[in-house]
Amino acid sequence: LRLGTLAGFWLVQTDAVQVASDKFVFNLPDYENVNHVVVFMLGTVPFPAGMGGAVYFSFPDPASGGPVWQLLGFITNDKPSAIFKISGLKAGEGGAHPFGAVTASAASPSVAQVGVSVEALEQLAQQIPVSGAAVSTVDSFLHFTRKMLDSLYNFASSFAVSQAQMVPNPTETFIPSSCILKWYENFQRRMAQNPNFWKS
Repeated sequence: LRLGTLAGFWLVQTDAVQVASDKFVFNLPDYENVNHVVVFMLGTVPFPAGMGGAVYFSFPDPASGGPVWQLLGFITNDKPSAIFKISGLKAGEGGAHPFGAVTASAASPSVAQVGVSVEALEQLAQQIPVSGAAVSTVDSFLHFTRKMLDSLYNFASSFAVSQAQMVPNPTETFIPSSCILKWYENFQRRMAQNPNFWKS
């Protein structure tokens, strides 16, 4: 298991603390500056058959004296990664969980934790994640792709010159802007038909 954070840059953590045979905890320093966390498997060690990982988040909660865990969602062998939004979650909302009071960060008010509990897929299907944590990866990917396409087209178009304005330069290769526009439109059409077309 690996944990990544997204706050303008990626920080990948590989130092999970195993607090039980089926439970792992990552410390998340400076969580106030983190918008999203990404939990992903490397593909080298799968979950046992019929099992997956419930992903929890815990704010430091000095008022109660112990952690309060919030279910963010889950990962499985079929869904080996997930992005969760933590910036809108509220401290103190949630409940106790088998991670219990095992917190390496209890003394620090700027460290939160992400826990992964290996559980049966039937159990995972019955649990309800905290509202606002789920991020639609398809919607996010489509939004990112559209922004990327717009950026590429706008960037390339900013260098456009007419044939009359062209200065001979043997070190440059020129591509007609109509070629970029055609690629842009084809890519958008294919994304609209199947957001995962690029995987095949």
